[in-house]
Amino acid sequence: MKAIVYTQHGLPSTDENSLIDIELLEPTPGPRDLLVEVKAVSVNPVDTKIRRNAPVTEPRVLGWDAAGVVRAVGAEVTLFKAGDEVFYAGSLTRPGSNSQLQVVDERIVGHKPASLDFADAAAIPLTAITAWELLFDRVGVAENGGEGRRLLIIGAAGGVGSMLVQLARKLTRLTVIGTASRPETIQWASELGAHHVIDHTRPLPEQLHKLGIDNVDIVISLTHTDQHYPQIVEVLAPQGQFALIDDPAALDALPLKRKSISLHWELMFTRSMFGTPDMIKQHELLQRVSRLIDDGVLRTTVGERFGTINAANLRRAHALIETNRARGKVVLEGF
Repeated sequence: MKAIVYTQHGLPSTDENSLIDIELLEPTPGPRDLLVEVKAVSVNPVDTKIRRNAPVTEPRVLGWDAAGVVRAVGAEVTLFKAGDEVFYAGSLTRPGSNSQLQVVDERIVGHKPASLDFADAAAIPLTAITAWELLFDRVGVAENGGEGRRLLIIGAAGGVGSMLVQLARKLTRLTVIGTASRPETIQWASELGAHHVIDHTRPLPEQLHKLGIDNVDIVISLTHTDQHYPQIVEVLAPQGQFALIDDPAALDALPLKRKSISLHWELMFTRSMFGTPDMIKQHELLQRVSRLIDDGVLRTTVGERFGTINAANLRRAHALIETNRARGKVVLEGF
C-alpha cells in the first residue's frame, strides 16, 4: 500500500527527504480494531512536532486525522461493520493515517457526518476532541451553562480554536472572546461565533478594557502560551481557570497562586495512549459531534485543500502549519 513516512527526524519541511513516498505491507486489524481505507486526512501541529523531534529507527507514518471506509473489523468489534464511513484521530502509539490503509481501535472512532464529504470530515476529529475535552472535561463547563462567565481563547482561528469557538458559542452561555491577528483570521473567528475578537499581537488587557471587560473567568491558550503567560495571569479573575495545549519551554505555576487560578492541561491522545477505562468516551464524543454537524449546529473548519495525499503535498502542508498562520485546517484527499 502507498504511505508517506519520515525516516530521519529534524529535517526542515522544505527538504524533500523530510517526508517520502514508499510502499508498505497492509496492516492486519487486532480484536477491537477497524481496518480503514483512508480517503482523506488533515494535518495538525502534532505531525510537524513529531517529524522534527522524534527519532526513528524505521520509517514512521504520521497523520492524526482521517476519514475513510471500514474494510474489515476485528473479532471483538461491536460498534462498526465493513462499509461504514468513519472519521477519527487515531493514536500516537500506532502508525498514522498518511497511508492507504490504517488500523484503529473502534473506541476512538465515530461514524462520519453524512452531510460532509471525506475531506470536510477529516478536518474535524482531533480538533473536535481536543476542544470538547478542554471545555467540558478539563475546565468543566456544563452544556447550556456558563451564564455570566467569560471565556478567552488565545488562537481562536486555528484548528482547535475553530472548533472551540463553535462549541462554546453553540452549546454554552459563555461570552466568547477570541484572539486573531489578521483581517482574514479575525473575520473567520467572528463567523464561527466569537462575540468579540481581539489581536494577540497587541496587549490583551487594554483591548479587553475597551470592550468593557475587566477580567475573564476562563482562558484557554492554544498557541504561544509562554509569550502570553503574564497577560493571561493578569486578565484572569480570582479563582479563574487556565487551560492550555501547547508546549511552553517552561511554565511557572507560582503566579497562579495569588488568585487561586486552577491549571488544566489537555492532550487528546491520553486516553488512547494509556488505554484508559473511559477510552470509549472519544467514540461517544465523535458520535455527538457527527450529529451536531448533520443538524447544522457545527460546521467543518477546512481552511485549505492541498490536493492528493502524497509526500510533496504533505511537505507543503507541514510548512504552512509551521508558520502558525494557518486558518482552520489543511486537508488532503485521495492517493
